Amino acid sequence: MPNPRLASRYAKSLIDLSTETNQLDDVYKDMQFLQRICKSNPDFVNLLRSPVVNADKKQSIIDVITKNSISVLTFAFIKLLINKGRESDMPEISFAFIEQYNAIKGIHKVKLTTATAISDELKNAIVSKVKNEAKLEHVELELKTDDDIIGGFVLEFNNNLVDASVLRDLKDISKQFKERNVFVQNIR
Repeated sequence: MPNPRLASRYAKSLIDLSTETNQLDDVYKDMQFLQRICKSNPDFVNLLRSPVVNADKKQSIIDVITKNSISVLTFAFIKLLINKGRESDMPEISFAFIEQYNAIKGIHKVKLTTATAISDELKNAIVSKVKNEAKLEHVELELKTDDDIIGGFVLEFNNNLVDASVLRDLKDISKQFKERNVFVQNIR
């Protein structure tokens, strides 16, 4: 079962160690790599959380997946997690590490959802607008396309939500008709 407090503590320890050894950016890239693996491959996460598969087998599988892709420090950290029986928390630890790294570096995640893919010019315009309006220095844009919103966009950052989608407008109109439709009252 995921334990966010434990993940945060392990991530903090890894941040402290990587800062001391001047490898913070390298370990950050490694954690992004591990997070991409965990997001794209649920079988890998299931393997990490499986009580049936022994630690040696998990270590050998992780070695094959991460061979020549991660730093020595990250490799040693993963080995420590496996020795301590905490490999099941690796997805949460990588997420917590990235969050803590972003807080240290002042990087703000902005999630943009659109109905169709957008151009690089529009991406840059949105990033600069968010930087200016919210007075943020570093912005990391995460893009997502969702046909369900029909058109417009949904922008999320710093616990703020800007929903300018057609789907939201249609829901608002539908709600207005259900609550207080004067036309229906006049017909009766």
